Amino acid sequence: MSSLRSHDDTWDIATSVGSTAVMVAASRAAETASADPLIEDPYASILVAGAGTGIWESVLDADFVDRVAEADAEAAAIFTHMNNYQAVRTHFFDAFFTSAAEAGIRQIVILASGLDSRAYRLPWPDGTVVYEIDQPKVLKYKASRLAEHSVTPVADRREVPMDLRLDWPAALRDAGFDPAQPTAWLAEGLLMYLPADAQDRLFAQITDLSAPGSRVAAETAGFQTSDERRRQMRERFERIAEKFDMAESLDIQELIYEDPDRAAVDAWLDEHGWSATAVHSPDEMRRLGRWVLPAEFEPGDDDAGQGGFSDFVTAQRNA
Repeated sequence: MSSLRSHDDTWDIATSVGSTAVMVAASRAAETASADPLIEDPYASILVAGAGTGIWESVLDADFVDRVAEADAEAAAIFTHMNNYQAVRTHFFDAFFTSAAEAGIRQIVILASGLDSRAYRLPWPDGTVVYEIDQPKVLKYKASRLAEHSVTPVADRREVPMDLRLDWPAALRDAGFDPAQPTAWLAEGLLMYLPADAQDRLFAQITDLSAPGSRVAAETAGFQTSDERRRQMRERFERIAEKFDMAESLDIQELIYEDPDRAAVDAWLDEHGWSATAVHSPDEMRRLGRWVLPAEFEPGDDDAGQGGFSDFVTAQRNA
């Protein structure tokens, strides 16, 4: 269990789980600015620049990884991998939503939406409603920051300022959600911050709200690194932060619930009225030419120290 989490903790965009949204947005911004980007997110840099979280703004510096490499080549490879992973993950779930829209789904729900900008940047068909559920302060920051730059949503974007540990289905309905209509759901960058029982409850709630033909996509929690490997990496990043005069980095692993009883998402969905498919993230990264980690990070039979590799799961609700 996470040492920094409690059943009633909360956050804004610069603290705890909220700051991880800035990390992800920084990676999207860096990918967008790269020579051959997998994705286009013109709003990510705007959201990162105003967040005030310190270290993640450094990712926007095009020379940052090169400078890190001079001090620690393996750490630089890991930074590159982190950015590549976020680009591949975003690319995968963008395609999920594009496919859902082509199939006629016009009701979208993004769980723990953070600094997700899909309501602003994807080519949604007319009549699409995008519901974003997250902590009130996180939603307020994103909307106000983009409004300051005259950025408006492409779809009908509706905020649902609600903690997912509370009665978010009621709040979603109050915002206009219609459970009789097919929905495309996304749980991206979320499940690792939930205990196993909360993960099961979340998917049960999604299932109850999903009409036949609905779709769901999720990033699994993946395997966690050993305590010794985590200690080594934390010390390494602390040295880099000190060298480059950055704020002390947040230990993401301390926010994650490591629960050995966590259900496999695809298996759970298959057993509860869905037809699911799982794509292993390293396979998708290799397919797109984005795997850069050294050989010792290759997935193996022994999960300890294997770097937290996740699956990208998609499923469709059976009739």
